[in-house]
Amino acid sequence: MDDRVYIFDTTLRDGEQSPGVSLNVNEKIEIARQLTRLGVDIIEAGFPVASPGDFAAVKITAAEVKGATIAALARANRDDIDRAWEAVREAESPRIHTFIATSEIHLRHKLRMSREEVLEAAIAAVKYARRYLSDVEFSAEDAFRSDHDFLCQVLEAVIAAGATTVNIPDTVGYATPQEFHDFIRDVFLKVPNIDQAVVSVHCHNDLGLAVTNSLAAIQAGARQVECTINGIGERAGNAALEEIVMALYARQDLYGKKTGIRTEEIYRTSKLVSKLTGMKIQPNKAIVGQNAFAHESGIHQDGVLKERSTYEIMNPELIGRSLNTIVLGKHSGRHAFRESLSALGYELNEEEINRVFQRFKIVVDRKKEITDKDLRAIVEEEILRIPEVYRLAYLHVSSGTTVVPTATIGLQKDGEELDEAACGDGPVDAIYKAIDKITGIPCTLISYAIDALTAGKDALGEVTVKVRSNSTATVYTGRGVSPDILEASAKAYINAINRTIYSDNGGKAPDRLKADL
Repeated sequence: MDDRVYIFDTTLRDGEQSPGVSLNVNEKIEIARQLTRLGVDIIEAGFPVASPGDFAAVKITAAEVKGATIAALARANRDDIDRAWEAVREAESPRIHTFIATSEIHLRHKLRMSREEVLEAAIAAVKYARRYLSDVEFSAEDAFRSDHDFLCQVLEAVIAAGATTVNIPDTVGYATPQEFHDFIRDVFLKVPNIDQAVVSVHCHNDLGLAVTNSLAAIQAGARQVECTINGIGERAGNAALEEIVMALYARQDLYGKKTGIRTEEIYRTSKLVSKLTGMKIQPNKAIVGQNAFAHESGIHQDGVLKERSTYEIMNPELIGRSLNTIVLGKHSGRHAFRESLSALGYELNEEEINRVFQRFKIVVDRKKEITDKDLRAIVEEEILRIPEVYRLAYLHVSSGTTVVPTATIGLQKDGEELDEAACGDGPVDAIYKAIDKITGIPCTLISYAIDALTAGKDALGEVTVKVRSNSTATVYTGRGVSPDILEASAKAYINAINRTIYSDNGGKAPDRLKADL
């Protein structure tokens, strides 16, 4: 049996459906490019019929991102499939992924269709998609809760109609590992033409079993796994790509399967997705969590110092977590700076290097040493930023236990400096009220989080905020990085405001800012 497992990443589709996550086109493309560096086989770029924005993101990703199959999701109807094809037709390797539910619960309460109607729709959708391209995937939504004989009937029919991949999801995360293993094994036994298609699984994490169920399916014969970076997604999320890949790697003796993933890119990909979605990684998260390779117990520390394998089953460098810290200072030149970026895996053009180097010089005047973590923060803030309609010019704050917190702030817009002052319940509240006075953009702060990106008293602090537009009810994530947490707070809020403006312009910068893209 083939020992290759194909990795189907749905971070940009199912992952973006996580509550509070909204990625713009530039961010989606940045993630897609990183997924190709990671070695993902298939990238599900979105659901084109869902919105004009989703269509545009899939279309641009298909045209610009090379090195992986680009898939678009479509319900089992012609309008969805037409839209999906229009979105992916320029891809180097396009795929249409069509689906319809097969469980009695969905047939009766959602679709209000008979089994015969669902079977007919599934066959028609695959045949119609095959008119456009040869790579067609079919998913039986809520497959695990479906009648097994009916599911097998549907799978046999869609394979005969031309489906090259058939996906068997545990849509609501209801299965347990042994059950799911037997369920997939029985598909291989009961579907006579199953050898003509790749069998895929897509497991949700409602009971915390998505990864183990996916691994059980691989043992039963599945050769494609649908997953997301950091396990993000609807409700409790999806199977985490990094956990599946490293389980297959670390337990070759048990699974005997390989992927095409470049494991040294895992940590960088995880951090990028976390930053752009605003979804923090829990410290004890397997593989990529802050504590995944940390040892506080004296017994553990002693063991690891003597022989790392006593308490670590993986070398952190294997997933791109360096054991050595890259240290740069204010006397570092451009060459050393460029080499440090290259060592971290960043491939920047000259204009981007100049921009990041200028920011580096500003930060290094305020922070004695710059580590690789600092560099990642600087690069990701500078290169992945959206056009800035408003930019922080200066910030003065007065606060204390016996005074009313007051903030005076200056923002630059179109070369003009706009100034305002405001009082608040605290210094951050005062800053945000002053910004609101200047911008006049109605929005509501719904979350505020601080994270120390590096160690030490002069650590870079990152503030992440989520704001809801009062006019559209859309939630936007803003980020700001600075050794001064109040400055980082101001930058994060301004970043969120700029995102609302960017979105209101259809995801495009105003004409005067197009050169900044």
